[in-house]
Order: sequence, then C-alpha cells, then structure tokens
Amino acid sequence: MAKSKHNNPGDPITIKKYANRRLYNTQTSSYITLDFLAEMTRNDQDFVVVDAKTGEDITHNVLTQIIVDEESSGKQMLPVKFLRQLISMYGNSMQSLMPSYLEASMDNFRKNQKQFQEAVEGALNKNPLGQMAVKNQKQFQEAVENALKASPLAGVFEKALSLGHNGGAESDESSEETLSEKDAEIMDLKKQLADIQSKIDKLDS
Repeated sequence: MAKSKHNNPGDPITIKKYANRRLYNTQTSSYITLDFLAEMTRNDQDFVVVDAKTGEDITHNVLTQIIVDEESSGKQMLPVKFLRQLISMYGNSMQSLMPSYLEASMDNFRKNQKQFQEAVEGALNKNPLGQMAVKNQKQFQEAVENALKASPLAGVFEKALSLGHNGGAESDESSEETLSEKDAEIMDLKKQLADIQSKIDKLDS
C-alpha cells in the first residue's frame, strides 16, 4: 500500500467508489476492499464514501453493505426479533427519532464496554488485593510442595498418592502386609492430601 499523504487532523478520509464497485482510498492513493473498509471502521478511522462519478455521499449504503456481508458470513449479531422491530419502525411516527436514539444507545454501550474491559484487564495489575491474591496463591502452593518434599513421611505420602491414583490395584502382597497396620493412618493422609490438592485447584481456577 502506498505511503499515506498528509491530511488535516480530524478530517475524514475520502473513499471514492467507482462504477465497477472498486473503492479508492484518496489518502493512500490505493484501491482497497470492503473488508479493509470494515477494518477501518473497527479501528475508529473516520471516512466518507462518495460516488466517484457524481460526488454523492454514499457512506450509509456502503456501511449497510458491510453489515449485510458480516451477517451473511455466519457472524450473525443482529437478533431476528430486533430486525423485525427495526423494520416495523419504518413509516412509523417514531421513525425520525430512531436514528438519534440508536446512536445514543450504541455510544453508551461502547462506553460501558470499554470501562468494563479496562477494569477487568487492570484489576490484577492496579489492585493491591489482586496482586496479593496471586502472590498468596503461589506461596501457598510452593509451601505445600516444599513441606511434602521435606517431610520424613514423604515416602508414605508418595505411596498414599499412588494408592489414590490406582486404587491399590497394582500393590503386591508384601506391600499390603506392610501397610496393614498403618491402613488407617494412610487413609487419613490420603484424605488430607486430597483436601490440599482441592484447595490448590480452586486457587488455580
């Protein structure tokens, strides 16, 4: 794409539409597609589309075409009920008020959406409580892992976990005799480890 020309700040970009439906960006002196124009819209780039032959402003028609293409591509966003209600407003006595009402409603929606996204994205970075929660989660998990490794009963813990995973199906006769006297103790350890792991999983979720 050609290098952009200098435009006055705040001036909308002029897009010319020719009879062959090609769109010409006068700012970059290059042809663009309808998809590119849709991307410009998403990026809040102000533009006006004019008929290259007559100079008529056809921005509304082009934007409507973008919506039709988006809805036809499977990315449907407009509910059938809304479309029916919108169509019913044509010719209605309230039709003249609908454009300003819809515009104000969408402006408020986008404003609230932006504020909500900023609040969610910045919660952990800007909120001391959020940072503390993440730090405490990591410290708790590390403490549990270190305690298990350093414990004199680490071997028993591992055996208990192993039994917990395979239900004791792979244990041999000698191990059953060794654990028979400590059966109650191991079962208790298994329960405690399961409770700890459950707490860790909840913190990670």
